[in-house]
Amino acid sequence: MKIPLIILLALCVCAIVFQAQWRRPIIAVIQIMKGKKTVDDRVAQFGATVCARLAPAFEQVDVAYPPKKMMLVGLKAERMLEVWISGPDGEWKHLKNYPILGMSGKLGPKLKEGDMQVPEGIYRVESLNPNSLYHLALRVNYPNLEDLRRAGEDGRTELGSDIMIHGKNCSIGCLAMGDEAAEDLFILATQTGIDNVSIILSPVDLRSRPAPLQMTAAPKWIDELYSSIKTEMEKLGELTTNGACKLR
Repeated sequence: MKIPLIILLALCVCAIVFQAQWRRPIIAVIQIMKGKKTVDDRVAQFGATVCARLAPAFEQVDVAYPPKKMMLVGLKAERMLEVWISGPDGEWKHLKNYPILGMSGKLGPKLKEGDMQVPEGIYRVESLNPNSLYHLALRVNYPNLEDLRRAGEDGRTELGSDIMIHGKNCSIGCLAMGDEAAEDLFILATQTGIDNVSIILSPVDLRSRPAPLQMTAAPKWIDELYSSIKTEMEKLGELTTNGACKLR
């Protein structure tokens, strides 16, 4: 589909004028030009490859594919995304780690639109984007109810949105995982069911390290947030230096 040049120029002007929303009109136009794929299209395209690629890891932890539940643990300081899965018995098993290739910001939660921060908290997958400009993407449900509650207490508005776990190797406020990892995560989330996928985003690995203390103007609720993240992470277990899982 061809887009008239005058429309493209108008959208670019809008993007400059409304800087907080600069990505959305441009992304919309490019996605129209690229064409649309469905989630099922992507499963047909990548499903068999991902299944074969992950088969040894599933065999090692003795969990049938696809799993009943999945937990993604994003560690900002370590620049690592852990993948945990469980079968019918409900026991969490550590499947594998993926390096985070690109992200922005520093340690600490996301507070407002444009702060370039990756959120911190306990989230879920809100939806899947099979037409992402960054190959494939999982949308994080930021801001969630806890984010909204804390923002209300602080008197903050304009919290931001469009937080993704996606492919490629660069990102602002999201986690860029590379295309192959994005395929794995997208297909896993699809075949597990997004209602069965949870996400923990943490400043550091709170199972083995203390929460960061040197943060400028830390919110008054930061200790509560990190305590809740640590509690959820400890349900999974702790990884030893060789990557093996040590249950608590």
